[in-house]
Order: sequence, then C-alpha cells, then structure tokens
Amino acid sequence: MCNFVQKMLKNNTCILFILIIFFTSGLSNAQDRFNINGRLVYNGQVAAGVSVVLTPNNIEVNTNKEGIYKFENLNSGEYIINIKINGLIEQKKVFLNKSETVDFYLEDESELLEVVNINVEKERTDDFIKSQYSAMPVVTIDKKTIELMGSRRLDEVLKEQTGMAIVNNIGGGTRSVGVQMQGFGSEYIMVLIDGQPLVGRNSGDLDLSRISVSSIERIEIIKGASSSLYGSEALGGTINIITKVGAVDPQLLTSVNYGTFNIVDATVEGEIPLNEKGSLYAGVNYYRTDGFNTNTKYIKGVTSPPYDNYAFQTRGKYKLNEKVVLGANIRYGLRKSLMQKDFGIGTISDDTQNEQDLNAAFTLENKISSRFKTLTRYYFTYYNADMSVTLQNNNTRLMQDVFKQDMHRLDQQFSFKSGQEYQFVGGIGGSMEDMKDQQLVDVDKQYSFFSYLQGEWLPIEKFKVVGGLRYDYTNNYSGRINPSLGIQYKIVPSLTFKTGVGTGFKAPDFKKNYLVFYNPSTNYLLIGNAILRQTLEEMDRQGQISEVREYVLNQTANNLQAEKSTSYNAGFEWVPSKKLQVENSFFYHHIQNQINSIQVATGMNNQIIYTYQNLPEAVNKGFDISVKYKPFENLNISLGYQYLVSKDLSVQDSIRANKWPYNQNIHDPKTGKSYPVKESDYWGIENRSRHMANLNIFYNYQPWDVSTTIRTNYRGKYPFGDRNGNQFIDKYDTFVDGHFLLNLSLEKKILKKQLSLRVTVDNLFDYTDPLMPGQPGRIILMGATYRFFKE
Repeated sequence: MCNFVQKMLKNNTCILFILIIFFTSGLSNAQDRFNINGRLVYNGQVAAGVSVVLTPNNIEVNTNKEGIYKFENLNSGEYIINIKINGLIEQKKVFLNKSETVDFYLEDESELLEVVNINVEKERTDDFIKSQYSAMPVVTIDKKTIELMGSRRLDEVLKEQTGMAIVNNIGGGTRSVGVQMQGFGSEYIMVLIDGQPLVGRNSGDLDLSRISVSSIERIEIIKGASSSLYGSEALGGTINIITKVGAVDPQLLTSVNYGTFNIVDATVEGEIPLNEKGSLYAGVNYYRTDGFNTNTKYIKGVTSPPYDNYAFQTRGKYKLNEKVVLGANIRYGLRKSLMQKDFGIGTISDDTQNEQDLNAAFTLENKISSRFKTLTRYYFTYYNADMSVTLQNNNTRLMQDVFKQDMHRLDQQFSFKSGQEYQFVGGIGGSMEDMKDQQLVDVDKQYSFFSYLQGEWLPIEKFKVVGGLRYDYTNNYSGRINPSLGIQYKIVPSLTFKTGVGTGFKAPDFKKNYLVFYNPSTNYLLIGNAILRQTLEEMDRQGQISEVREYVLNQTANNLQAEKSTSYNAGFEWVPSKKLQVENSFFYHHIQNQINSIQVATGMNNQIIYTYQNLPEAVNKGFDISVKYKPFENLNISLGYQYLVSKDLSVQDSIRANKWPYNQNIHDPKTGKSYPVKESDYWGIENRSRHMANLNIFYNYQPWDVSTTIRTNYRGKYPFGDRNGNQFIDKYDTFVDGHFLLNLSLEKKILKKQLSLRVTVDNLFDYTDPLMPGQPGRIILMGATYRFFKE
C-alpha cells in the first residue's frame, strides 16, 4: 500500500488527473438542479452587502442592494444557510428537492448562538466522542480563521493560540516541531486526526510541520488532562484535527503559494456527492522549503533543514440505507530532507531524514433508533523514519537510526440521547503497537485495552454537569482508571461559572525502556531503563566503563513508573453584550512520576551515560484570559494572555532541605561571585515562559471583498539551559529573550468569490535568535486559490 501511494505521489499529474475525473464525473450526473434565494431584513430594513454562507459546500455570496441573496444550480440534499450581522448569528436548515425561497427577518433581540453549525460539524467527525464533554477548557479553530491567517502547516496555526508554544528539537539527525501547552511538553500532548491518534515521534515531539492545513475543516484543542476521553497519551491535552467531508455539490479547489526561502505550497482537492447517498473527498498537497539559518556567525548552511513534503488524503461516506453509513479516511505523507552543516573548521556533515506515514480508518455507523446509535471503527497507522549523519570529507557515517512504528486499533462506540436532559457516549476497544529500531534491544509488542463512558446532564436550565470515566490497560503497566468532572452554572444570563477536574496517565514508551542510542557529536550514551543493568554489565565486561553510580542504578534500573497527572481549572465566561466576550481560567496541573534523564555512569574517554528516572512531583500552574471584541460589523479583535509557573517540586524540596545536588551555591559567571542558594532562586523548568500573549485583528471590507489580518504574538523570556552547573535553573543561567512576532495577511476575492488573491507576511520585523533554530526570519508569500463550481 505504501509503495503504491508513494509512486502515485511522485507523479503529481496523475493525482491531478484523478481529482479532475472525480470532479467532472460529479458534474456529469444527470439530475435536476435547484436554486435557493431569499431576502434579508434587519430591524425592518433590507440589509445589503451581508455575507451569506451555504454549508456544507462552503459557498459564500453577499446580499445585493435589495437584500437578496441567491445560490444556483444545486443538487438535492440537506443544506444549512448561515447569516452573521452585527453579532447576530442565524442559521436555517433546508432539504432541497425543489427550488426554495428562504427569507430572514432579524431583530436585535434575536437569539445569539455560540457556534455556527456546531450540530452539523459534530456529525462529521467519524467519532461519537465530543470535545465539549471534556472537563478541561476547549478551543475551536475553524477553517475560515485558518484561511485568513494564511497558515500552511499545522504548527503555524497553533503557535498563534493563547498558552501554546512551538518547540524545536534539532540535533544528531533528529529534527521536530512540537507543541507545548500550559507547561506540558510535546510528549504529553496527544495529536489525533478525526479522533484517531498519530504515531511517529522524534525525542517525544510529533512533528506538526508534517501536517498540511489544506484538508482541515476545524481544529479542537483540549487544554489539560483529557485521558478520560482519549487515553493515556493525553496526559497534558489533546489536539484533534477534523478533516473535510460532506459536500452536496461537486467542487474542485486549486491553491498555490510561493515566497521567501523558495517556499512552494500547492494544493489540489476535489469533493463530489455520491448519488445523494454520501460524498467523496480527495486532495494532494506539495510543500517545499530551502530551510533557513539563524546562526550565521558559527554555521554555514542552514539550522532548519530544507525538505520536500508530499501529502495525500481521501475521505468518504456512503449510506447503505437510512440507518447504516460506511466511512473511510486514508492519509499518506512523505518527507525527504537533506541538511548540510559547515562549522567553519573544515568539517561538513550531511544530515538526512526520510519519513513516511500512513493512516487508514474505516467506520460503520448504525442508527438503531432516534436515540441510540453505534459506531464500529478499525484504524491502522504506520510511520517509518530513516535518519543519518555523515561526514563529507571521509564519508564516515557518525550516526544512523532506522525507526518503524505501527499500530492496529479496533473499538466499538455507542451513543444514547434523551432529549436535552442527558446524553451518553461509551466505548470499548483495544490496540496492538509494534516498534522496530536498530537501536532498540529486546522489544516486545505493546497491547492495550480500553473502555470509557462520557456524558452530559442538564438537571435544570442553568446547571450543566459533564464528565467521563475511562479505564486503560497495557501489558507492561497494568491498568488505571481516569475520571473527569466538569460543572457549568449560569449565575446570570451574561455570566457563567465553569470548573472541572480531570486525571491523566501515560505509560513509558518503547524508547524510554529499550533504546540504546549514542550521540557522537556530544559523546553521550542513552540506555533504556528496562535494559539498563544488563547493558552496563556487558559494557563493563568489555572494559568500556570507568565508574557506575550504584545508588542511581539501584534506584532506576527496571523501575520506571507510569506518569500521572491531576488537572484542576476554574473560571468565568462573561458576555455583557453581543460585541464583547471575556473568558478566563485558572489552572493547576499536578504531575507525579514525571520522567526525566539522569546520569547513571561514565564510560571511557569521559563518555556520559544516561538513563531515565521518575521525578516525584512537578506542577504547572497559572491562569489565562481571552477577550473577544466586535466594535462593528466585519471587525473582530481578540486578545489573549497566559501566566505560567512550571516547577519540579523535588528541586524545591531539596533546596529547602539542603540536600545535594541542589544545595550548591549559585554562581554569577559575569562577576565570578557565588551566593548561598535559597528556595526563591529556583526559576523553574526549561523552555517555559512565564508570560505569553497575543493580539489578533480580523477585518473584512465587504464592498471590495477584501479581508486583512494583523496578528501579534509575544513570548516572554524562558530558560534555555543550566549555565553555571548547579543542576537547576536560576537567574544566572542561559535564557532566550522575550520577543514579539508580527504577522500580516491581505486577501481579495474576485470572480464571484471563486478566486482569492492573497499576500502574507510572517515575522514582519525579521526577529531571529541562535537559541531558536526553528524560528525563521521574515517570510513573504503570495498566493491564489480558485474554487470551481458548476454554473
């Protein structure tokens, strides 16, 4: 399967030809076509120039001078008409089997809905689990916002969200672009596509730049422990990517962007209905970049690698009858990268990385009754990465790592709903995961079993209870139950109190238990915990060990425990008017047995040998606040801020108890002076900023069909590493400076909104830092998107 898809991706003409056939076959269906038209009246006056959107086709028109809108040449099927004007949101559902007239009469006291199309969207996830059941805060990013941002890869979207930071790991042939959320590192954030987990992580980071946003319908983000919904990997949160499907009319889209660093981002995608019984989507994306250099003083070439990225995705649904629906979703990605490094001392290295991943999901939904339905799902995912570092001058290979991972997963879901008072979703399933690496020793397959129940209860109109309960079992770490509970209470119509608590659980992965990895550039060896003692004994017999720290060995060997977390949050949502919305949340995440590296021995030639250990306790705590303001129609302003303290409590306790190694004096390298350590000298965990903020302005001038965005992101200073060697971060260590990034975009629609022309500028003031190898300088891109419809 992988070889077949890979050959197809190498021939972009073939892909384009297939998509055109899909599209034209839909156009050629011999069936009646219908129109929808109507008039918009607002406060007794006809409303001209107001945007009207028809979903699921996402066709947009404006009302004319008489307040009239019109959609023409539509297939029969179910549509939603959406109108937004002066903070009011109105939608009407239409089942089209003849031409229809649908008028809107809106007044200022009309009902204000929180989310457009939320019911329609939820039916399109191939998953009964709903993010609003989480006790933790939930953020939704819709496709329109993504398009206006001019974003191209998933990491570019997420780095502009409140409380989220993009982190990079580039070294020894491994590069990745992960995400940090409310103090949790990338290895604690589960990334899903249509409710199914992605695999393939480098040093804990799942590379988000692998994922194109072209096929994304929306992104749902749960901040905080969500293991009760999604399983053990969701210790610190979840990012669920919902992809497109569900068009009633055939359509084809082509898009291309070109700009700085020879970036090319090209997409072709099409969607057709299947005889009113379903729909089929297919799309291909090509992305390439020359890479960039943020440390030209010491490195020639690039610090972030050039690469070519291919992605193909198809998704479809088909109704066998009125009750049974089949679904399929297949995604394939391929990335090839070669990065050369010249350190100016006559040594040039070739750092190569070739990756491919395949995800395939198949579903069978059965609507047994209006209240009860079931969903059977099978999911397969595969990831393969070949990484190596070679010296050009003598063709010496310093490092090579071939890593393969696959997972089979089967689960059965059910959903029961009783009016608006309560509804439940439950499920049971299991998975088999296999990982192969030339550096892994004595690896067994990992089997897991899970079951869960989640629900929503509305005993009275002002009071809502949401919750979940999940049991996870793995063959290596037995089982654990993770509950969550959330409460919402509407104090007054404009003010709602929200609070919740949830637990998380994460078993150590294959690499932490079985990996034996040597990094020649820094002369360290990393040994997995489960094979630590026998590996050290074998090295000692071969004369490769100079000393072993017996206390650490006895404490850690074959004793790595699963990580656990408990998350609390509480806050308010205040909506004093249709123009203003304020939401805040206080959070406290308590982590037990957090896994960290520790030196266990020293090899010959001063080689440092590491393994993994559990830290007793750590906390991430703080608050965030978001403000959305709409001073007038078509202008949206949003502001977000997060304050975070992230600390290892064992360091704090050791300083207080005057225990080694954290009782050492702190040292100022500039003055050479040393000072007795105090508990307040401990700054916190690396790579966490105390302050993060963003300001976004979105404006649409409807008479010209022009949209523009101004987006500013601030990340406060954060610790990079222990400079003075006292084993913890204090004010004299190395920090990355606080900085602002300013991004702009401008989009113009012409030809009845079918052609969009845009210019995007990321990092306008060209900010870079050698300590941030993944942060590019100024990027200017120009692009165009054209949507084809049957006229």
